[in-house]
Amino acid sequence: MSPKNYEIIEHSRGWNGYFKLDVYRLRHDTFEGGKSAILDREVLERGHAVAVLPYDPVRDEVVLIEQFRPGAISVQKTYPDMPLWLNEIVAGIIEDGEKPQDVAHRETLEESGCTIIGDLEYISRYYVTPGCSSETVTLYYGRVDSTNIGGIHGVVDEGEDIRVYKVSAEECFAMLQNGQLCNATATIAVQWLMLNRDRIRKETSALRP
Repeated sequence: MSPKNYEIIEHSRGWNGYFKLDVYRLRHDTFEGGKSAILDREVLERGHAVAVLPYDPVRDEVVLIEQFRPGAISVQKTYPDMPLWLNEIVAGIIEDGEKPQDVAHRETLEESGCTIIGDLEYISRYYVTPGCSSETVTLYYGRVDSTNIGGIHGVVDEGEDIRVYKVSAEECFAMLQNGQLCNATATIAVQWLMLNRDRIRKETSALRP
């Protein structure tokens, strides 16, 4: 049986800027019974995110975005071949009072210029890096029309400079396999599409007159 209980001995806010850092002193039940040693841990309170895989099942095209990521700067010291501009799917943070579905529609339009057709399909909700952050991602598939998709998008006031482009599903799968999609959210979404592409295309075909 997995342990279930934990005890917070001390909790304080270590940083309260755009990101928030909480400092914990805690202990928890162990698998063998009893309590763990007292642990001092910092947790980044990043907020919760929503991501969308914009896919056109009629044209069999995936809409991707590319943008600069400052977190990749220090990564290049260890892995010089890792990019600073990442190929990604649409994503954004849930603001107070928003529902994940609302964020999905808003971010898809802001970041890619796409409007989601019909209902979103839930893919998964997962921890990003629970060893040090509270962030989760709720991931959806959104059907779009990729006919006239492209160009530069994003909210200027938020410093966004996003290149939007589209590739065939097969090209997208090749990008995953050759390491061009080197972030977890895009990887999970495209692997899901590899498993569900035929079903989605059949369902979409059945809806067409």
